[in-house]
Amino acid sequence: MDKARLIEATAHRAAPEGGRSLTVEDVERVCDALFGTVERAGVIAEALEQDEKVILGSFGGFRRNDRDAAFDPGTALTEYLRGETR
Repeated sequence: MDKARLIEATAHRAAPEGGRSLTVEDVERVCDALFGTVERAGVIAEALEQDEKVILGSFGGFRRNDRDAAFDPGTALTEYLRGETR
């Protein structure tokens, strides 16, 4: 899934039942703010630069591993991928 499809799917999924979805432009701004762009770091990268961990609940978290970023999947993501969801 590329960025465009991710943004489109997120805009659709974020719609309340029977309500309108977020605009693709709104979701793109949020994704760019979180993950960054070529021109500007996102809030996740900025937190890692400050040696902070970024925890996204049971989805997982990002941490700095020496000079690189690492992702540690959480319980919910791991169970989903293994077909073990509750």
